[in-house]
Amino acid sequence: MNLRQNKTSILRQCWHFILHLRWHYQLFILSGGFLLGGVLSSNLDLGLFLQQFFNVHLLLFGGATAYNSYWDKDEGPIGGLANPPKMERWMWGASIALQLAGLFLAIPAGGIFIAVYGISMLFFWLYSTPLARWKSRPIKSLIAIGISTGFNSVLLGYLAAGNGELAPFVLIAALGVTLMLLSLYPISQIYQQEEDRNRGDQTFAIQYGRSGVLHFFEGAFFSGLLLVTGVFYGIYLNLAISFGIIGVCIGLWVRFRIKKLSAKKDDYKRVMQLKYSTSIGFVIFLLCILLLKHIPEGGISGVADLLLR
Repeated sequence: MNLRQNKTSILRQCWHFILHLRWHYQLFILSGGFLLGGVLSSNLDLGLFLQQFFNVHLLLFGGATAYNSYWDKDEGPIGGLANPPKMERWMWGASIALQLAGLFLAIPAGGIFIAVYGISMLFFWLYSTPLARWKSRPIKSLIAIGISTGFNSVLLGYLAAGNGELAPFVLIAALGVTLMLLSLYPISQIYQQEEDRNRGDQTFAIQYGRSGVLHFFEGAFFSGLLLVTGVFYGIYLNLAISFGIIGVCIGLWVRFRIKKLSAKKDDYKRVMQLKYSTSIGFVIFLLCILLLKHIPEGGISGVADLLLR
């Protein structure tokens, strides 16, 4: 009986660890930057792109998220997980092992890709570890999240598409994605303020309040949207117009929803609905453009020619 209980306990812990990887969150919320990198590429090595897409989002982002969960020890809702289970000591090592495994799998993508991947790992570590704990400082937390999941995500997608070096317009687009991603980041902190205060984390939402979160969203989101739309304008006029119009509509809708938040735990579902709907909208848009652009000739080239010119 004890042996059976022990096996059940181990399986339960493994399942809890998988939950803390929050893979659905990585794929639906954070994959837009990587897909944009593929859209900006003139060519696409589909095998390498798909391999590194899952490597980045499942191993790097998933491992980093579990690593952060271990140090946070949240009891209330967190992004993508309404009831986070308890983290065990072995999960700390497992979260690091996942990221290192991803770093090894990054080798086929080349030296620059490995370097960018490693930089993201570094900033994830700085964000979470008690030795640095950038998460507890508003500006440093924005820097860590912006570089690791925003800026570098675009670079990784572009490099994974089969490019050996980074073009200047890719860096501009990466900055735009960074601003758009960061504009949503403090929104999650609105319902987490109680737990963050108990840990001693001085987050953006705690320091600047809901009005500060709203003003930051307005400035960061629309500035980022302008940069990405500008890059598209220099490559594909119709795509730039479509992206800009969709982006403005989404931005105004998110602004309206932020004003209705009450800064309590009850906001969790509202914030998650807001983040999922916003991010999934961009992800679907970019995924469609990626398929249209790189679909074999003779497929639906008429639609592609209409959008990508």
